Amino acid sequence: MAKKQYAQTILMVEPVDFRFNVQTAVNNYFQVETDESPDSIQKKALGEFNGMVAKLREKGVNVVVLKDTPEPHTPDSIFPNNWITFHEDNSVALYPMFAKNRREERRTEDVLNLLSKHGFNAQQITDYTASEEDNIFLEGTGSIILDRVNMIAYAALSPRTDKDLFLKFCEDFNYRPVAFEANQTVDGKRMQIYHTNVMMCVADDYAVICLSTIDDPAENKMVVDALRGSGKEIIDISEEQMHRFAGNMLQVGGSGNSRYLVMSKTACDSLTEEQVKTIEKYNPILAVDIETIETQGGGSARCMMAEVFLPAKA
Repeated sequence: MAKKQYAQTILMVEPVDFRFNVQTAVNNYFQVETDESPDSIQKKALGEFNGMVAKLREKGVNVVVLKDTPEPHTPDSIFPNNWITFHEDNSVALYPMFAKNRREERRTEDVLNLLSKHGFNAQQITDYTASEEDNIFLEGTGSIILDRVNMIAYAALSPRTDKDLFLKFCEDFNYRPVAFEANQTVDGKRMQIYHTNVMMCVADDYAVICLSTIDDPAENKMVVDALRGSGKEIIDISEEQMHRFAGNMLQVGGSGNSRYLVMSKTACDSLTEEQVKTIEKYNPILAVDIETIETQGGGSARCMMAEVFLPAKA
């Protein structure tokens, strides 16, 4: 069976107490704290979440929703792609998380039971979480961008993306590693970008990437060569567009053979006419309004979706 870059089934976690997470803000420069009440933030976030789920389902995307629990309090549970990934060979990987309160998000048994009810079976779990004890982190498809067809894995190294653990993942899952450093300007200084998936997205025939964040010319060329060599058209975005989450996108499969590039309204509004035209040459854009989630959480549409590539039960 031919490999696919995009999944038709997506796992999402419904928030119960979403809010600004102080523990992640130390190196997530996309988060913005406001003086809004926690109740108001949760109410808005839940509305945005439900709106996104409805839009995806309308297009034929199979969205499996796990409801978060009030205890333990996990303000970022809405971003499940950081702690779990699902693979075509019936395997699941679990990842070590930088923020201690994000480690509580891991509800492996609940997720696997829910997916089983929806006709998916996981037969093997690869667990990298023990490296948290050594302060070594690799945050799922926040840290790693997978080209699942060409078996290439991209990673922008940062406090949340350890190079050695990334290479171990690539060895375990048979991916060719492409590791580099990506930076953003924060208060006039170049600082490492916390997650690869805010500066790049790999779809089936194209990639959206902020190349200006890769300061090292040799690394920049290496990434461009890997993308072009695997047949991708490169859609280069500016750092300003990246700050509006234009790198945080995910291609998903809908009804029939349809596919969409899912992004936030903020990201979509930042794109030029030419960029939109290039993307829509391949697939329509599906823009969702998730402003509260983006502002408080510092993550956007891609972070909210964990792709389920597990084969359906016979």
